[in-house]
Amino acid sequence: MGQDATLPIHGEMTMLYRTLYSRNVFAELDRLARDMQQALDLTPAIRGRGPGAFPALNVGTTPRSVEVYGFAPGIDPATLDVQIEKGVLTVAGERRAEAPPSDGKATTHARERFDGRFRRVVNLPDDINPEAVQARYRDGLLHISVPRREPAKPHRVTIQ
Repeated sequence: MGQDATLPIHGEMTMLYRTLYSRNVFAELDRLARDMQQALDLTPAIRGRGPGAFPALNVGTTPRSVEVYGFAPGIDPATLDVQIEKGVLTVAGERRAEAPPSDGKATTHARERFDGRFRRVVNLPDDINPEAVQARYRDGLLHISVPRREPAKPHRVTIQ
């Protein structure tokens, strides 16, 4: 976090404290401004949302397919909805929150795990074959393989 320092209190008494801010307050303010901009930016990116969206996606292509990997631990695969419409892949679902004990004595101090409904969107190239898509979910990893169509081969037309 920061550095240790001593502060004189009531004459000779000193108290050791730890600063709450890093050495470069302006860098922290800049980081905070970027985080706020990302959180409030409602313009959709090519993949639906920016960094921090759930589930995190890796998208890549090969000469034969488009490969999408979604990192979604703790999801029941039956609740996932994967669709392709007009060249857009949509992954939607819901992640349920783990409820704290209901005895009324538990207090949550930090909650960083995402829960609730989610939807991610990926624009696909024009040469995909939506009829042959395969999706698998195992150990928290959703793998969607979207094959490409065979390229059109030239066909010689005989003139009569």
